Amino acid sequence: MNPDLSRRSFLAATAAVSATALLGTPAHARTRVLGTQDWMARLPGDIPLRALTIPGTHNSAAPAGGLWVACQNTSVARQLDSGIRFLDIRCRVTGDAFAIHHGAYYQNQMFGDVLAACRDFLAAHPTETVLMRLKQEYSEDSDATFRRIFDLYLDTKGWRPLFRIGDGLPALGEARGKVVLLADNGGLPGVRYGDGALFDIQDDYMAEPSAKYPKIEAHFRKAAARPGRLYVNHVSTAALLPPRWNADRLNPRVHGFLDGPEAAGWTGLGIVPMDFPNVRAGLVESLIRHNA
Repeated sequence: MNPDLSRRSFLAATAAVSATALLGTPAHARTRVLGTQDWMARLPGDIPLRALTIPGTHNSAAPAGGLWVACQNTSVARQLDSGIRFLDIRCRVTGDAFAIHHGAYYQNQMFGDVLAACRDFLAAHPTETVLMRLKQEYSEDSDATFRRIFDLYLDTKGWRPLFRIGDGLPALGEARGKVVLLADNGGLPGVRYGDGALFDIQDDYMAEPSAKYPKIEAHFRKAAARPGRLYVNHVSTAALLPPRWNADRLNPRVHGFLDGPEAAGWTGLGIVPMDFPNVRAGLVESLIRHNA
């Protein structure tokens, strides 16, 4: 056989295979290797959010306050870069603005700072979405007041284009490039966080780690066996010990379970909020792998 002809045939076949592969890949993902910043890019737009496994953080914007208060040691921006796609944001009413709090402790940032981190991330990574649970913390203002201030952020401060606000949980394609509001306050619009028709939540935050861990495993099993709602499986707990110490006991066990034989092939495990997930190398990536 003519060597030049064989070589040309091989190159043509290789090009055809490459082209076929590229046609199945979103255009924005064709020029780079996907990592934790862009992991949603490989997922189809018609996949429902409830069918995803979504790494998250508990008290996402709470790095301050010391050993017994801090739940994270990285910024919201760094969390998003690391693959986190669920944020738990707690706001204290102060004048016509929201200050970020964990209990009595101001976290040295305002709601606008959190929104700016989300905006910048999503502008750079438009294939992604961020689910944001929003609730009132360390203030007892009425639902109407909380809503009035939130509306100021949307319309007076110009943040409305950042949000996806609507009833029901959307498919990923509708949510890309947006913050999906999960409203944990009676005055807010959007998806009602905790609605039993949409969510199944495990959040025993007063169970110490040895009692908490079986609840986490059981909720993973339930999510794998009974799809249909958006499962939320809190790894975090505030019982007896500081959040970091509890995370150091729970996060490695969760990581081992996710990478173990029982969980192999499981998808649609829902939102998994964690304290200090970055301290356990590979934990967020393990969760990301549990997507179809």
